[in-house]
Amino acid sequence: MEGLPTTTKGDKRWRSKNLQTSKPSLLMAFFSCIAWLYVAGRLWQDAENRTLLANLLKKNMEQRPKVLTVEDKLMVLGCKDLEKRIVEAEMDLTLAKNQGYLKNQLRQSESFSEKKLLAVIGVYTGFGSYLKRQTSRGSWMPRGDALKKLEERGVVVRFVIGRSANRGDSLDRHIDEENHRTKDFFILEGHEEAQEELPKKVKFFFSTAVQNWDAEFYVKVNDNIDIDLEGLIGLLEHRRGQDSAYVGCMKSGEVVSEEGKDWYEPDWWKFGDEKSYFQHASGSLFILSKNLAQYINVNSASLKTYAYDDTSVGSWMMGVKATYIDDNRLCCGSIRQDKVCSLA
Repeated sequence: MEGLPTTTKGDKRWRSKNLQTSKPSLLMAFFSCIAWLYVAGRLWQDAENRTLLANLLKKNMEQRPKVLTVEDKLMVLGCKDLEKRIVEAEMDLTLAKNQGYLKNQLRQSESFSEKKLLAVIGVYTGFGSYLKRQTSRGSWMPRGDALKKLEERGVVVRFVIGRSANRGDSLDRHIDEENHRTKDFFILEGHEEAQEELPKKVKFFFSTAVQNWDAEFYVKVNDNIDIDLEGLIGLLEHRRGQDSAYVGCMKSGEVVSEEGKDWYEPDWWKFGDEKSYFQHASGSLFILSKNLAQYINVNSASLKTYAYDDTSVGSWMMGVKATYIDDNRLCCGSIRQDKVCSLA
């Protein structure tokens, strides 16, 4: 019995204490293991997400152009409006070159054309001006076969009118019916016919006329004017081949700043302290050469209009190298014997 190991009371207490302290350690180890697994799982998941995003980004970058386009840069800078204006300017420049606004190209294009017209004469009229049109047809404006023979001489004459605000209504139908009978209208489909829209009408007329007819000159006439047609043709023949010609009865005058008065100009403050209009041709009858009409066509969207069509055109001519020709024969209210127009 002496050789057998013996367990003392102290040994029992030490072993019991060892077991008690090892339980919390085991629990801590267990929770530490779980926490490690959780962290490792999150890290692995984040790594997978990063890998997936990197692959998607790489794929997207491969599909995008290597060099940023102008559109991308403008989108970043928030300059969409600038981009639009650049595109419009490029289109206008291309159109100007194609239509021969530049003098050298104008000469070149003329050599390839068949027979260039002398003039397109647009007689402004309105929905309520039937009697005035009949008066013109009965006096100076040719009708039927005579109108066709005049075109063979190189002169086109048309009544110019827009469309009703209510498209297709009785006003439009009456004009269409009248035109079907007389075939002497030039209808501006994109223009709304109204008294307050006359300054815009002059832009539509010159822009559309220069696109439809190749002529030396484009003439605007009011429908309350009697014309010496042969005298006008002779005047135009004398100036054939003259570029940048702005011909009319030149005038200036006071800018009316009081609302409610005749000839009131809403933009009166733009004309300075003197409140005087710049030199411009009277709206009753004036003439533009082809390149000036093309200038209006090309820049139509950006040309500012004033209260009246004659001052509007005069303001546009100030911005180009137009040759102002003050011809008293075009002063319809004058007492000259050789004038080519008179008030009806």
